[in-house]
Amino acid sequence: MKKVKILLASLVGSIIEWYDFYLYGTATGLVFSSLFFPNHDPAVSILIAFATFGAGYAARPIGSIIFGHMGDRIGRKASLMLTLIGMGGSSFLIGLLPTYAQIGIVAPALLVVLRLMQGIALGGEWGGAVLLATESANKGIRGFFGSVPQLGVPIGLVLGTFSFTLISALTTEAQFMAWGWRIPFLFSIVLIVIAVWIRSGIEETPEFQRKKEQGELAKIPVVEVFKYNSKDIFRLIGLKLGDGFFNVFLMSFILVYATTYLDYSRDTALLGLTLSCAAMIVTIPLAGYLSDFIGRKIIYTGGLIAMLALAIPYFMALPVSTGWFFTMQVILLGVVWGAIFATQGTLFSELFPAKVRYTGLSLGYQIAAAIVGFGPMIWTAMGTNYGASPFAFGGFMMVGLVLSLILILFAPDTRVITKYEDDFEEEQITHPNNEAEQEKTVNLT
Repeated sequence: MKKVKILLASLVGSIIEWYDFYLYGTATGLVFSSLFFPNHDPAVSILIAFATFGAGYAARPIGSIIFGHMGDRIGRKASLMLTLIGMGGSSFLIGLLPTYAQIGIVAPALLVVLRLMQGIALGGEWGGAVLLATESANKGIRGFFGSVPQLGVPIGLVLGTFSFTLISALTTEAQFMAWGWRIPFLFSIVLIVIAVWIRSGIEETPEFQRKKEQGELAKIPVVEVFKYNSKDIFRLIGLKLGDGFFNVFLMSFILVYATTYLDYSRDTALLGLTLSCAAMIVTIPLAGYLSDFIGRKIIYTGGLIAMLALAIPYFMALPVSTGWFFTMQVILLGVVWGAIFATQGTLFSELFPAKVRYTGLSLGYQIAAAIVGFGPMIWTAMGTNYGASPFAFGGFMMVGLVLSLILILFAPDTRVITKYEDDFEEEQITHPNNEAEQEKTVNLT
């Protein structure tokens, strides 16, 4: 029962964080470009709006350092409570913002500030949620446990896109643009209250607690992680870039791409995104469970190869028909990327020792996220110059995928070679009450 509560705590916060984050991504192309960044040229409005979207990604490394330091020095739980409040609070305030027509340039300025707050909070949330699950798991089930918080991405996005779809269906276009878009943002406050209540009832992770009791905490985690684990940080960044660019396209920019360049309706684009995320809810725990038997590396490598092979066919199939649009979204996002993402939390966390794990995991991941977050700006310019060219967009994706594929081939199989203290875990299972033996195992490790 205790393990179930921990998994629920890691998942519920992750759901809310990603609900808020992707709520902004959905609104960027549909609402913000016209209400907060009006311009006579729609392409310029979209470009500026996605610049603020990218700013949220750029702020995430800052959050990873702030909350990573807190998570490695004070505790995973304390850090996660603050990230939750920061993310949800900024989303709620976005729902109250007046538009450009009401207060002029101050409106987009405030929107950017709140977006930066979102990015900083999310920069600490993902790594903490992963560690809450993986550091509470025994050896042999860590892959499955690490996949559970990853479910926050598709569930959060489904909730976000569903809320926009529902409000859009219940309002006219004028009503939606006037006040309807605000409702999903304001609803964040309800979700935050629920998540804070659940997380307040959990304990600190065993591995962090053990390091704290032994006095082995890092004094300045960001300094120590670069001193002793810089290679793994750069490896993590490169591993994330390939699927990261494709992910941002599949889960955010696709709404602009489908409506602007392929003439699909907004509801069709949202439905395709929702269906693919629904498929991901099945793929993620299944791939996480499987990774405990065949390893994270095999699944990760296979996913990258599949994504590389489908890069250009995906863009060629999108304009053919609605059926092909839905099918390719489900395959590439719901199945292929879902399998890759299922392994990332566990794979990346197993590269770092406990005393700098929060910082190393979060910082590497969020630096990569900051880079891929500006993808929409690049794709907007590409669309203006080349239209919906499968070779331009597909070729762009393939460059990052090749880099990640090369790096994963030379990465360790973390199911076997890990920085988690597995000897201690095995001893706990065999002699859970033998403190002397536990201490002996820790010292040997």
